[in-house]
Amino acid sequence: MKKYHLFLFFSALLSGLVSCSSDDDASGSDRGTARVAVELTDAPGDYKHVYVEVEDVMIKTTNEGNDEEGWTSLEGVNTGVIDLLSLTGGVTELLVDTEIEAGYLHQIRLILGGDNSVVVMNGDVEQEFTLKTPSGQQSGLKVMVGQELEANAEYTFILDFDVDQSVKSTSADGYNLHPVIRMAVEENSGSIVGSVHPTTEQALIKVQNATVNASAYTDANGKFEVHGLPAGTYKVTAVPAEGSGLNSAVVNNVEVEQGETVPLDPMFLDGE
Repeated sequence: MKKYHLFLFFSALLSGLVSCSSDDDASGSDRGTARVAVELTDAPGDYKHVYVEVEDVMIKTTNEGNDEEGWTSLEGVNTGVIDLLSLTGGVTELLVDTEIEAGYLHQIRLILGGDNSVVVMNGDVEQEFTLKTPSGQQSGLKVMVGQELEANAEYTFILDFDVDQSVKSTSADGYNLHPVIRMAVEENSGSIVGSVHPTTEQALIKVQNATVNASAYTDANGKFEVHGLPAGTYKVTAVPAEGSGLNSAVVNNVEVEQGETVPLDPMFLDGE
């Protein structure tokens, strides 16, 4: 599976399907359709599993009227329970891939269920807690898009959960989901890929500049991919696992351009 990003923080997200008709139809003109895919991915978090239940993906094509008006569901949404922590290191989960009427896309909204959303803690004894998503169940998690979709074009929107920031412990030994998400449009962003050595320990990769904080884990071969980065200059840090006795490695001034993938030289974690 692939992964991409473009970034926008928020605390709510997604809804709707656009009809393929328009006011222009009466005059015999047709704006055509655009293909839209919505994918879910995850920034790392200090949990064993974070399961969320996806019930619907919706869109809104106007910024007029009440915020709760004008939402429609996209066709063919892949509903079900997803482990966010399985979506790291360049992996995404396809939520929907469909055609909608070309034109202005105002917002996307993700509707989450609550019955099957849980957090599983790290540790010798597996502990499972209900993950409450009050805003996700009621009004959905909304992401501002504000983009004109051209006819016959394809767009991939990536919703990147920051688990550490999104999952909050409550006083009653429970957990609430208050999503902090980066949104990436594949076509408008670039990527950084590389590898970390030694590969015996999983490393956390942080990609940062003044406006973007992205992260991913290395895979079993020490490789990493961070997608959906707006054009700019970044600092890349490889952070070893705690207690490994290794030091972080840093690469400064990594230039990313729109539509480009930047390969880094191998990053080596030296011992103390």
